Amino acid sequence: MQTTKLNTQSILPLTCSRSGTCCFGKTVMLNPWELLRFSKEKKITSREFRDLYCDFGGIQLRFNGKPDKKGQNACSQYIDSIGCSVHLGRPLACRLYPLGRQIQFNKAHYIYEGDTFPCLTDCSEVLELPKLSVGEYLKGQKAGPFEKAQDEYLIIMQNIADIAFELLLDSGLAASGETKTLTVWREIGNEFPELLAKRIGEEWLDCLMLPVINEDTENPITFAQKHNDLILLKAQEEFGSLQTFQELHEASVIMMAVALHLARGLGANKKEISEHWIETAKSHGAKE
Repeated sequence: MQTTKLNTQSILPLTCSRSGTCCFGKTVMLNPWELLRFSKEKKITSREFRDLYCDFGGIQLRFNGKPDKKGQNACSQYIDSIGCSVHLGRPLACRLYPLGRQIQFNKAHYIYEGDTFPCLTDCSEVLELPKLSVGEYLKGQKAGPFEKAQDEYLIIMQNIADIAFELLLDSGLAASGETKTLTVWREIGNEFPELLAKRIGEEWLDCLMLPVINEDTENPITFAQKHNDLILLKAQEEFGSLQTFQELHEASVIMMAVALHLARGLGANKKEISEHWIETAKSHGAKE
């Protein structure tokens, strides 16, 4: 498939129907703030929304609704003949569709695959709509706060991985000649999300996807920063006084699993990220 990179001034027919192809057969990943926005629009708790409508501990929206003519299942939030039932709470992936967002060197690029927009063939009403620039489309979709949340959680992903690095490199574990930890990091990078969620366990999944934050939930940056603090505090409480190399190994594996699970929720390639982190650890003396 051809991938086209767009700037915010590119002119394309970008307005899609709420009840079109975007609601069927897709993979929609979620970060914790997006999960919260969905639950608020649904008027239920984040835990209830996660348990009812998400997979793998909350990082992926469930598509188990009525299939379309192509046999693709509808999103769990789709209502036939109406469209998205929680449209105002929809996540970044839905707001951008059919665009993708790519971060390179701290700059965002907007991309789509193929020679023509899918909306032009699957949603005939799009042909009657005026053309918009990418920038105008993003503004109309109110994507700004959701992009900020995505960027903040990329930072948190790295912060969580840094804990895994510290447990391996700063504790004496790597210096002891231990080789198991990087081997398991590689396994995690290739692990199916349901297995990775099981490895992480309910307590850390809840910490990752259901943070208890009672204020500033409207501001994605503040929310993410408070969430980061909660994760660091939990890690300190659990891993601050470990004694044995086996305990350090297990703790490093858990934190790497949490970081890579979040990476998947952000739509990143966790296998590539895992390999990058493994090579970084090796460059600092860890062995495999």
